[in-house]
Amino acid sequence: MRLKDKLLDTGFAAWSAMRSSRKARSVSAYALVLSFIAFGAAGVAPAPDVSNLPVTLTVEELALPDLSAQLATLNPESQQFTAEERVRSGDSLGALLERLGVNDVQAANFIKSDEVAKALLRLRPGRTVRATVTSGGKLLAASTLIADNKSPVKNLSITRTDTGFVSQETEAAIERRTEMRTAEIRSSLFAATDAAQVPDAVAMQMVEIFSSDIDFGSDLRRGDYFKVIYETLWQGGEFVRSGRVLGAEFHNGSKTFQAVWYGQPDSDEGGYYDMNGKSLKKAFLKSPLEFSRVTSGFSMRLHPISGQWKQHKGIDFAAPTGTAIRAAGDGVVDFSGVQGGYGNMVVIQHGSNYSTAYAHMSHMAAGLRRGSKVKQGEVIGYVGTTGWSTGPHLHYEFRVANEARNPDSIAVPEAPALAGMDLQRFHRYVSTIAHRFVLLNTKEIQIAAR
Repeated sequence: MRLKDKLLDTGFAAWSAMRSSRKARSVSAYALVLSFIAFGAAGVAPAPDVSNLPVTLTVEELALPDLSAQLATLNPESQQFTAEERVRSGDSLGALLERLGVNDVQAANFIKSDEVAKALLRLRPGRTVRATVTSGGKLLAASTLIADNKSPVKNLSITRTDTGFVSQETEAAIERRTEMRTAEIRSSLFAATDAAQVPDAVAMQMVEIFSSDIDFGSDLRRGDYFKVIYETLWQGGEFVRSGRVLGAEFHNGSKTFQAVWYGQPDSDEGGYYDMNGKSLKKAFLKSPLEFSRVTSGFSMRLHPISGQWKQHKGIDFAAPTGTAIRAAGDGVVDFSGVQGGYGNMVVIQHGSNYSTAYAHMSHMAAGLRRGSKVKQGEVIGYVGTTGWSTGPHLHYEFRVANEARNPDSIAVPEAPALAGMDLQRFHRYVSTIAHRFVLLNTKEIQIAAR
């Protein structure tokens, strides 16, 4: 046989053997699958009923953890709480700290002795104080607002350090709002302002603004009314204090007086003017007392002590002892002391031609002496009954060239009116105030409410 034929026969035999082997394995695998199916069909036993199985109960006591050991590891000083309280009328430092949860002698002593922190002792009722305190009562920090009627509003903070406490005052960020109020006078000015929720500081500003035209002690009548536009200062949603009166209108009998502030918004550089730009500041106040009544005018009268009929060369204002007396105008004190029947007396020189005299004082203002400069409205003394006096009152004289004259009959110089560019800017500004006056009319408010 040829070599080629031998190789072909050998390859065919090998192929036949391999094929037979594969076929046998396939048959075996098929048979195995069938056997599993048969076993599953005939040999799977049903699951036992668990309700018949025996139950074994095992009880084991577990040891409780040692809570005292865990509590011992806690540091009560690491727990902090923040409290907030409002100052109450008659509050002491101890009462305020107690409500804040502070039980810290070191903190209390610091507040009483530190010049900055002492402001906490002078807070007005209603002011809010915030404090961060540990669960043991130790003060970590405290803060509040410091605000009076004139000084800038400040934040006061007190902070505990490793060595004690430090205090600091910083300027507060203030929000300014504009408020508008109107009210009718039925009994007194302050009863009306209280009813309209106008702050007392704003009411006093109105008195000062119109004091050259209205004697609030004797000129007010039932049915008079006012409109006032003023600023309020807020910080973080908390009312801080009232600000300056921006505009006011006062209806006194048949007369109407209006005033608009024109000047620097955050300073005293400016003044009040009427709607035409004429300054409201006159050289002299109409009355040296804010609230009083005239008991004797500039006229002939029967003297209450001598019994003689003679000229009364002044105006008597009845007021309780201790009522503050204001300088009628800017000037220099020419006399301060006791002068015969005048009792305790102050004389102020206003320029070269005018002077004013104030008699029967209980006492003069502290530090007031000859040569002292005074501003219009500044307190120079207090009502009393010294000298030839039958009761507490102020005897006021207005003198021209040292001769007593009736102040109502004297034409005194006034401050200059606005002019030029100032007047043009004023007219643009005053239109806003005039619009607000209109909005405060009762009829306008009713129409707007509909």
